[in-house]
Amino acid sequence: MKAWSLLTASLFLCAAVVSVSVQASPTAKTETKSVTVKGEIVCMGCYMGHNAKGAEHKSCGTKCVAGGMPMGLVTADGKLYVLTMSHESADAYNKAKDMMASTVNVTGKAMEKDGVKALEVTAIADAAATPAK
Repeated sequence: MKAWSLLTASLFLCAAVVSVSVQASPTAKTETKSVTVKGEIVCMGCYMGHNAKGAEHKSCGTKCVAGGMPMGLVTADGKLYVLTMSHESADAYNKAKDMMASTVNVTGKAMEKDGVKALEVTAIADAAATPAK
C-alpha cells in the first residue's frame, strides 16, 4: 500500500513540475534590433502619472530617478520607451540619468513585448551636439 501511495505521489509531483515548466516557458520571443531613437529623457512615474516633462520637470525627474524610479524616452511623435541598462556596460544608462529632460539620441536594442516598448541603452548623446544624418 505504501509503495502504491509513493508511486502515485511521485506521478502527481512529476505532472506538477511538467505543468509549471510548460506555463513558465515564453510563448513568444522578444524581437530585438539595434536602433537610434531621438527623444526626451523622462521619469516614468511622473510622466505616466501626470504627463510631467520638459525643463520645468528636470529637478523633480532627476530626484525621482536617483531614488530608483525608471527612466523613459518620449519621441516627438509620442512614442514612449522604457530605458533599460545593458548587461555588458551600465555606463550609457548611468549617463542618461544625468540628462533628464534633455533631447537625446539613444542607441541600443529596441524591444517590444506585450505592448511595452523598451530600449537597452548602449550609447547616448545630446541630440543638439549630434550632427543630423
